[in-house]
Amino acid sequence: MHPQNINEFANETLPPENISMTLEEFLESDLEGYEYVKGEIIPMPPTSIEHGNISSNIQWYLQSHVRTNELGRVYTSDTGFRVGERILMPDVAFISTSKLPDDQRGIFSIPPELAIEVISPTDSLTKVVEKAFAYLEAGTLLVWILEPTGKTVTVFRSETDIELLTRTDTLTGEDVVEGFSCPVAQLFE
Repeated sequence: MHPQNINEFANETLPPENISMTLEEFLESDLEGYEYVKGEIIPMPPTSIEHGNISSNIQWYLQSHVRTNELGRVYTSDTGFRVGERILMPDVAFISTSKLPDDQRGIFSIPPELAIEVISPTDSLTKVVEKAFAYLEAGTLLVWILEPTGKTVTVFRSETDIELLTRTDTLTGEDVVEGFSCPVAQLFE
């Protein structure tokens, strides 16, 4: 079907406003570029150049280490993960080889072992922290939140084990991405 004008195109590709949908309906839909949170469909708008630079940096450093050491796979923000009753798309994520599914045509039915979020100017800190806790509650082992203005990384290991790293610190993969380390300052170059 080929839309005749922009309004028809918008009606075909965008979900109606205030739509209520179950998780199963969302999983069966062909919507791309959206997260699913508590019955809501959340559009994932394009990010800033700064956000893209930081996401690319962490993805490159992490991917280089993971591939060299054959630890698993690193995924970018267009990959969906089931996180409890949510479908989220972290900016960067890691899954170890032992957790990779045989059928890779859908989204992950499990949360990532490492989820990385880069704060955008439009993000609310409250929403980002809620997302970090949702990852942890669903079984994610480690969450990194990169904050561009202060050039910091907040490491979430649990709801009570949270550490703030600054430009002078080194970020490590701990026991989740063994052997990985990177100076925090390099992530923001």
